[in-house]
Amino acid sequence: MLDWIFFKGMIVGFLIAAPVGPINILVIRRTLVHGRLAGLFSGAGSAVADTIFGAIAAFGIVILKSFMEERRDLIALVGVVILFGMGAKLMRRPVPKISEGKDPTGLIADFTSTLVLTLTNPITILSFLAIFAAFGVRADGRVAAEDWLLLAGVFAGAALWWGVVVEAVYYFRDRFTSVGLTWANRIAAWIIFAFALAVLGELVMRRMGLL
Repeated sequence: MLDWIFFKGMIVGFLIAAPVGPINILVIRRTLVHGRLAGLFSGAGSAVADTIFGAIAAFGIVILKSFMEERRDLIALVGVVILFGMGAKLMRRPVPKISEGKDPTGLIADFTSTLVLTLTNPITILSFLAIFAAFGVRADGRVAAEDWLLLAGVFAGAALWWGVVVEAVYYFRDRFTSVGLTWANRIAAWIIFAFALAVLGELVMRRMGLL
């Protein structure tokens, strides 16, 4: 029974992390340019954020859920600013070089940046609630051992996704030339801009009462 709870959490964590978004783009680019460790630390930051959201949903932490719902627009706006900043930074960067065996020096920054960026997407809580409901997980306001096991599974599932992504990208890194990396910079920047505009558009429509 407990094994199934952990496996259920793994499935949820994997499903939450898998959709392609700005975090995936950042992790892929950092793996190409800075190496495997940078990609893994970036993915770990997102996995921790997903686990935090999972805890809010699983434990039924009403105060945090209501806080994030009441300030949903403000949090979304912060996320838009961060995304635009990251996109602009990528556009200004020179041709990146793939690191060769040297560990990057900004691992903490890699971790915290994806942690913060993931936390600025409160809609993730709704995703957890929907998937938990589909798996029969109900928040009753109590914290049991099964809840902690479920969250351990969520982190393991998200971490598994990032591990697969990083290893796949790192394996094929030699196929990327300087021209390819330049275009990777530009494409990553424009994709991030697109996600930022989508979030901003949803925010404007919500404020206008169209959503």
